[in-house]
Amino acid sequence: MRFALFRRVPADPPYLKVSHDGQAFKVALKRRPTAKRITLRVSNATGEVVLTIPERTDVGLAQKFADSHGGWIATRLAKVPERVLFQPGSLVPLRGVPHRVVHWSNIRGTTQAARDPEGQPIIAVTGDIAHVTRRVQDFLEAEAKRDFAAAVKRHTAALGVTAKRITVRDTKSRWGSCSATGALSFSWRLIMAPPFVLDYLAAHEVAHLRELNHSHRFWKLTHQLCPRTDEAEAWLKTYGSALHRFG
Repeated sequence: MRFALFRRVPADPPYLKVSHDGQAFKVALKRRPTAKRITLRVSNATGEVVLTIPERTDVGLAQKFADSHGGWIATRLAKVPERVLFQPGSLVPLRGVPHRVVHWSNIRGTTQAARDPEGQPIIAVTGDIAHVTRRVQDFLEAEAKRDFAAAVKRHTAALGVTAKRITVRDTKSRWGSCSATGALSFSWRLIMAPPFVLDYLAAHEVAHLRELNHSHRFWKLTHQLCPRTDEAEAWLKTYGSALHRFG
């Protein structure tokens, strides 16, 4: 006779389905050992619905909790700004200035910021129209990396420090980071913000190369590098989440 020494526990589903008033919602399920209670949140930036549960919470209980909050989910999702896709006709901010995406030509060429015949700012995309979305994002990422490289070079020179590496990513929880090894990372979406906001993030992370903390000394350095630090912080608090609705 054989006995099972361990009972196989089924894996959690990645998503729960919740219905309310004829609408169906997909709720991401996250199990966290450190969670003390069930929490539900809706990202105002992306519209993602996430249910976080403690380590020992039964999935069935989590489903009941999500079902009981269907109305709340619907209300919160209704307030999330509509997404703006990178497609012809869309208005996309570049360095704080709205640019209309234009499919300029079917002949492959370089995506660039330009002016249309009426003098209005555009992002001109060439090549197969099916690739417009990807090419707009590639363009924005390249512009972000170029602006961050220039800003970091300026601020590191002012402090007499060196950045080991600069990367741009599509981060959701933070706009920038500095590792203990001196590698800097930034959200490419900051290229859509006014230039002083991007400059502030560069100054913020460069200051971490000297002070890897948020002490008084750190903030003094950041303000020295970027006098518009408070204005940039206020802009991000008010408008930052809206940058995630593009693309």
